[in-house]
Amino acid sequence: QVQLVESGGGLVQPGGSLRLSCAASGDILSINDMGWYRQAPGKEREMVAGITSRGNTNYADSVKGRFTISRDNAKNTVYLQMNSLKPEDTAAYYCNAKGWATWGTALNAWGRGTLVTVSS
Repeated sequence: QVQLVESGGGLVQPGGSLRLSCAASGDILSINDMGWYRQAPGKEREMVAGITSRGNTNYADSVKGRFTISRDNAKNTVYLQMNSLKPEDTAAYYCNAKGWATWGTALNAWGRGTLVTVSS
């Protein structure tokens, strides 16, 4: 009933920038928290950035100062502006939304992911 669709991934050179978007749709009552996670093959999934409905943000130390998370509550969309990209940023990026769906069901939805490759 609820799905998240990421977009904006691709191939970029080190030092370049990408902007990821994730739009949530479906039977959504409210979305409280949204975030971005990433996972590279053979590595653990890690939280990259999160944002609350009030706009409070947090970042992984590895991306702090380079990435900026934002959201458009009216569109149920979260963004991740990624600057000064490094090869170690290469991963599949997934967005996550937590809140409430219809029927009082807790919402914890994941997108299918978008691949970011940083290579020269």
